[in-house]
Amino acid sequence: MIRRFVITEKALRLAERENKITVVVDRAATKKQIADEIQRLYNVKVEKVNTLISPRGEKKAYVKLSTEHSAMDLLSRLGVL
Repeated sequence: MIRRFVITEKALRLAERENKITVVVDRAATKKQIADEIQRLYNVKVEKVNTLISPRGEKKAYVKLSTEHSAMDLLSRLGVL
């Protein structure tokens, strides 16, 4: 379901300021499925999920983590940064 993490200037700024991670997911994935998958795989609590279809046809999900979990810590722990 989760294809890859997006690491751009905007994505890193969102991680720092708004505690959000950005991921590319399957087009058929729902917000609930994305939240459940992130919580299960990475052991964090998800507050909210926003999605969009990019001009390239990919579905992006902006996943806001709860305040007790840091998006930057999660990205560092996964070796993405």
